Amino acid sequence: MRLLTRDQRIRPAPSAGRMHVLALILAAACWGGGTAISKQAVAEVPPLTLLAAQLAVSVLFLMVVTRVRGDRMPTGREGRLLGRLGLLNPGLAYALSLIGLTSITASLSVLLWAAEPIFILVLATVVLGERIGVGLLIPSAVAIVGLALILFDPAASGSIAGIALTITGVVACAIYTVAARRWLLGSDSTLGIVLAQQMHALAFAAVAVAVVAVAGGEVVPAGVSSGAIASALVSGLMYYAFAYSLYIWALRSVRASVAAASFYLIPVFGVALGFAFGERLQPLQWVGAVVVVASVAVITIRAAQPSRAAASAQIAATPSRSRVP
Repeated sequence: MRLLTRDQRIRPAPSAGRMHVLALILAAACWGGGTAISKQAVAEVPPLTLLAAQLAVSVLFLMVVTRVRGDRMPTGREGRLLGRLGLLNPGLAYALSLIGLTSITASLSVLLWAAEPIFILVLATVVLGERIGVGLLIPSAVAIVGLALILFDPAASGSIAGIALTITGVVACAIYTVAARRWLLGSDSTLGIVLAQQMHALAFAAVAVAVVAVAGGEVVPAGVSSGAIASALVSGLMYYAFAYSLYIWALRSVRASVAAASFYLIPVFGVALGFAFGERLQPLQWVGAVVVVASVAVITIRAAQPSRAAASAQIAATPSRSRVP
């Protein structure tokens, strides 16, 4: 067996690299843009039917990709738990979100989802024991101020029921992030995990659609435009296949509390695309968007810097003699 030198055995705690930061930003863009696109489809397709269709598109895409890449499905206790998390998110969480989206604007939906980082910060502290330093708290507080400016939108309205359903979905997603971070390091397959989760979510959506059908609710629309079909296909790939793969991959190397900061960008992307679809924003809201982007930039730049002090402390505390692995 090869003896490891002291330098080889001492490795600083993993930090967010540029690629991980980019993955988080792209995931936020997919979630924000996917919400605006889903709003176009949910106007014609019942929300649970839309969820099932979106997940079916994502699952088919991921099955092809995992087969081509030769990725394995997650195994073991932690792998099975990771797969079952799909029942919570995107299953329950996005079922509630899409139902809520029928009675609120896309802009308000993504703004409500911006509360998710706050829930994650609290859960990461309590469950994972992550320390939330001033370097994260201050820019997070500034980002929340920016979100408040964006929220000042008379057109971003909706029913109380729609808001309550969306917030419940947000809480479910926050629990998902913390649980996934806790079990993720026990599995080495990213796409396999995403596929397993979304297969569970698709099963959940199928059962939900069946229940609605038995109860006499609408599950098959009388007529669907080509635009709604295209919106369902595109949003399914963006929202689930792309966003979740990017996010799970980055979450392996980034603390849950730091990864949560990328969610502040979701409203920025969402309202920007909502603007393209005719949902207008006021100048003050664009100022808020700039504040949010700047705050997230500060958080991610600091997260990407390796913790030299922590690494030095680890080296000093480690005996100098070699060990046989």
